[in-house]
Amino acid sequence: MARSEPDEVSAPGEMRVFWFLLLTMVVVVTAVTLAVVGGGGSAVLQDVPPDRFTDPLPATRPVGRADIEALRLPMALRGYRMADVDEALSRLGAELAERDARIAELESALAGVQAAAVTTGTDLFKQPGDRQGDRPAEPIAQDSVQDRTEEDGR
Repeated sequence: MARSEPDEVSAPGEMRVFWFLLLTMVVVVTAVTLAVVGGGGSAVLQDVPPDRFTDPLPATRPVGRADIEALRLPMALRGYRMADVDEALSRLGAELAERDARIAELESALAGVQAAAVTTGTDLFKQPGDRQGDRPAEPIAQDSVQDRTEEDGR
């Protein structure tokens, strides 16, 4: 006993409710989308400026420890931006190279002064107002300098 007719025929009122709900849903989704995107005269969501590296390392003076501790690099999708990290590292490398050159220059100047003091017998720790006497300092013989360095080396 198969029936060829459907059990219930949808009434015209039910079809109107379906179309009303569908239209209401489309209007609500459109309104929410426009509110989020910023449709109209004023933008609801402000544009965020991109997170870029503003060089916080001082340009007018040497970089110090506090500058390095305060350094914050901007984040990217997967970690840090390589260009910003490379820029900061190259700046730090240049600062270290400059300091190493200055230290080497000062050490060589100090070694020259010490060598001159040893050959002339000048006391490097003598205060400017101190006098040893009226006689000039005697030069130290090379043999006695060599004897002292051998004793210190033991």
